[in-house]
Amino acid sequence: MNQFEDFIYSILDDRLKKRLVIFLTAAAFFLSLLMFPTKMVLAKMLPGKSDNTFSIYIDTPTGSSIQQTKAVSSCVIDFLKKEDEVMNLELFLGQGIPLDYAGLVKGASMKRTENVAEISVNLTDKHYRDEPSFLMVQRLRPMIKESCLGIVEGTNIKFIEQPSGPPTLASIVVEVHGENLEKIRDISTQAASILGKTEGLVDVDIMADDIYEKFELVPDKEKIARSGLSVEQVNNILYLAFEGMVIAHKNSKDSPDQIPVFLILDVKTKNLSDSNIDALQSKLSSLNLMNMRGMMVPLSEVVNLRKVKSSPMIMHKDLSRMVNVVAETDMVSQVYPLLDARSVMLEKFAEEYEISKAGISTYMFDFTLKDKKTNEAFLIRWDGEMKVTLDTFRDLGAAFIAALVLIFLLLVIYYKSFAISGIVLFGSFLSLIGVIVGHWVANWFTSETFFLTATSLIGFIALIGISSRNSLLLIDFAKSLMELEGIKKRRAIAIAAATRAKPIALTAVAIILGSALLAGDPVFGGLGVALISGTVAAVFVSLLFVPVLMDNAKAMDFEKSDDADDEHHAISITR
Repeated sequence: MNQFEDFIYSILDDRLKKRLVIFLTAAAFFLSLLMFPTKMVLAKMLPGKSDNTFSIYIDTPTGSSIQQTKAVSSCVIDFLKKEDEVMNLELFLGQGIPLDYAGLVKGASMKRTENVAEISVNLTDKHYRDEPSFLMVQRLRPMIKESCLGIVEGTNIKFIEQPSGPPTLASIVVEVHGENLEKIRDISTQAASILGKTEGLVDVDIMADDIYEKFELVPDKEKIARSGLSVEQVNNILYLAFEGMVIAHKNSKDSPDQIPVFLILDVKTKNLSDSNIDALQSKLSSLNLMNMRGMMVPLSEVVNLRKVKSSPMIMHKDLSRMVNVVAETDMVSQVYPLLDARSVMLEKFAEEYEISKAGISTYMFDFTLKDKKTNEAFLIRWDGEMKVTLDTFRDLGAAFIAALVLIFLLLVIYYKSFAISGIVLFGSFLSLIGVIVGHWVANWFTSETFFLTATSLIGFIALIGISSRNSLLLIDFAKSLMELEGIKKRRAIAIAAATRAKPIALTAVAIILGSALLAGDPVFGGLGVALISGTVAAVFVSLLFVPVLMDNAKAMDFEKSDDADDEHHAISITR
């Protein structure tokens, strides 16, 4: 202890050494903050969650047949069968997984068309599997897309994992709001193209139905009447040929309602040889109806074909039309791809639109596009897990500031000094150095990126009390030595640092050992690392930097009380 006391005293007694301590501490603080823009430390709401299942959503172009969707699905399944960790697969053709949390959140469960399919992939138990599910997804995604996307042009394949945090539509969601649907779709297409070219983003998709050409069958009432047929006859055979129709009802003791009995053509008879007007015309020609005179009339003679545009589903939010463009991050923080994509969008849209950016608000990345020719306005809103992450970090940051202010006010009441209270608070805040550096170090010992998460910030807030306690021990003990023993300021600070070093270190060891149990957890690992590395930083700050601040503060110039000798106080000093 005598050696450490002398070491601290030598620093306090040398102005150059004190400046060196302040400089090194300040440099460490600013260098740690630079780890964010340099991407040495990445921030995210929560890290990837290793689960026993994930799903693959297949979306062929709108209007694709069930056979085309099945062909793509078979390609994906063939790849998955080669994985030893895959226990079994479930294919939902023409629909999403009916009852799945991730599917409900992502909207896949609402799809009921021939151009969609979803594959549920069940893995071996995560406790007996070397590769986490999110790393398996990262590995399989490029291989499956490279082999299977070309089967049907325009196909989109997305990998859907169970969310580790709050449910969101995707990591990054770009909402395009406006009234002109055609313009909205055009802006969405451009946004999707930019997101697809942005490094770190995968599974880009426009959540809107494609507009495609289709054929409308219109019964010609005049021709029907001349042919001796009825409109009802024509409608019935059309339904029978392409949809099926109810011809009867059945009662059952197992059902409270009547069960409809459908009459439909077999699949081979229903399907067209090709998706063109000639194949449809040929199909109609093969369907004949008997008129009242007993003559067979081809259906093609009484039905007109008309080419029309499809009517896509239109989404609304906040009473305005909207199209979502979604993208997932490939094991990177959402912030950096967002900033890159947003910068490119602003540059690209500036050619056609006047751009108004949002201020510092909840939606700080939003911007409004105003068409230079028509003056139509369109809102580009950023949402998804990225938005939740920013909101969480903002709220936790506000909680941290509130905690600092509250501690500061309590200390001011106790010490009646702003300077001493500021020393305690400043020392507590510097534990951030350890939190950031600790995540950078942890990243070297993990196979995947070790993100600074919401749980990491919770650990940082918890460190306030630990760091404040260390500083209070030094200040109170040094104050007692000066007031009761009449020891000079610098010597009193050195004695206080040397004496309290052992209990501070033992407390730190206890925190580190307890937090080590959390460090390996996929969700609470950030909390464990923050407490471990932040506590280490708090020890060094408390024993080296805080004594320098105490020595420089005039508020620490306590003098021996006149009646101190008459009081029965005993100060135990261990050297």
